Amino acid sequence: MKVYNTLSAHKEEFLPQGDEVKMYVCGITPYDHSHIGHGMSYIVFDVIRRYLQFRGYKVKYVQNVTDVDDKIINRANQLGISSSELAEKYARGYFKDMADLNIAPADIYPRATQEIAKIIEVIQGLVNKGHAYAAQGSVYFRVRSKDDYGKLAHRSLKSMMAGARIEAGEEKEHPMDFVLWKAAKPGEPSWPSPWGEGRPGWHIECSAMSLKYLGETLDIHGGGQDLIFPHHENEIAQSESFTGQKPFVKYWLHNGLLQLGEEKMSKSLGNLITIQEALEMYHADAIRIFVLSSHYRSPLTFADEALEAAESGAERLRQTAHGGYASGAKQAKIDIKTYRDRFTEAMDDDFGTPQALATLFDLAREINRADEAGYEAKEARRALTELAEVLGLTLKERELPPLDVEPLRELLSSINKWRQLAGLKEIPLKETPDDVAALMELITATRSALRDKEQWQYADKIRSRLEEIGVTLEDTPKGTVWRRKR
Repeated sequence: MKVYNTLSAHKEEFLPQGDEVKMYVCGITPYDHSHIGHGMSYIVFDVIRRYLQFRGYKVKYVQNVTDVDDKIINRANQLGISSSELAEKYARGYFKDMADLNIAPADIYPRATQEIAKIIEVIQGLVNKGHAYAAQGSVYFRVRSKDDYGKLAHRSLKSMMAGARIEAGEEKEHPMDFVLWKAAKPGEPSWPSPWGEGRPGWHIECSAMSLKYLGETLDIHGGGQDLIFPHHENEIAQSESFTGQKPFVKYWLHNGLLQLGEEKMSKSLGNLITIQEALEMYHADAIRIFVLSSHYRSPLTFADEALEAAESGAERLRQTAHGGYASGAKQAKIDIKTYRDRFTEAMDDDFGTPQALATLFDLAREINRADEAGYEAKEARRALTELAEVLGLTLKERELPPLDVEPLRELLSSINKWRQLAGLKEIPLKETPDDVAALMELITATRSALRDKEQWQYADKIRSRLEEIGVTLEDTPKGTVWRRKR
């Protein structure tokens, strides 16, 4: 099994330190609704975790919540509420979003505001070792004390200096020095420390929390490619300087970014689609297939056409998984091992989900051929479901609100004249059923009869009206199947 390590810029054999894979992924800053770009990243790392477990590894997965930050404070002030109230509201929304995307919860979700003691301990250790210094109530990391600073971004300190400057009010020794502890400002949340009242900087929070919950060396640290510099670069500098241990992380994994048009999707740019907005349009399985159809290190562009295709793909897998002939049919001879091996080979090569997904669709196609030939493919269906679960696909119908019977009753009453054309008896309005299934049976029977009589325009009118009501028809060799539209 090989993974691409951002630090070495090569694929490396995956050899964790022990029986348990220690995995840390940077979490959200909850000051607004989570967008589909967040969803992309957390789907990726959910699948990586699921696959490691599928391969027999135990995984301890930690994901932080940055619940104190300039953006949280500014947004809370705009709304006239406390920063803790704002952070809690959007953190709750985030957890619901993750559940709705079938993303398994992390083992631990440490929150920055609850880890102040550990953060102060790490900062004090860095000061004691000469890697950090206090200035006017703040504390800064001394980048020149770390001779390999820039190794993750593959940049020298000199090349990073372009555009770097010391802001007004900062007492830094060097423009690239970064803040570990921010001196308190009026009206902002703060905590007591050896350097006075203040709050932690962003980078130190992740170092402190990963050290506390996973130890001095992690197996996997993940996040978006936009976090490589400065966030993850600074994490390495802090953590290795504090512990004296190298490497802080064995394998750095970074996902490509989701774009809307030409730009990265982000809250600051305002060009985002929230996870809930996406879920109103598409099934969670479709969103996952859309994300996993591209390699996790590649950029991805949000496009309705691609998501519509993913929706159709999700439906094909779902129908295949839940189809099949009655028991007693002869068992199909499908080489399940070949598909398992293909799936594992793809995922072992730096989590190659596009090839893994292609394997699922190929298996589904062979199962469907067996169905058409009258064979039973129970074991192959079981394998399809198992491998789909590794990718986090539920293969379940989307739960939708119940259909309103009134539009169906109105449609049924309006097609009596079309029934006459098909040689069917008129339906007395008083006998129109109230049950959705019974109404749909009458409507689809009418449409089938019209098709038999080659009254295509009336059959098409029924299909179009049902589409408006929220029902999709699919004509199959076994008859017409109806289902709810998204």
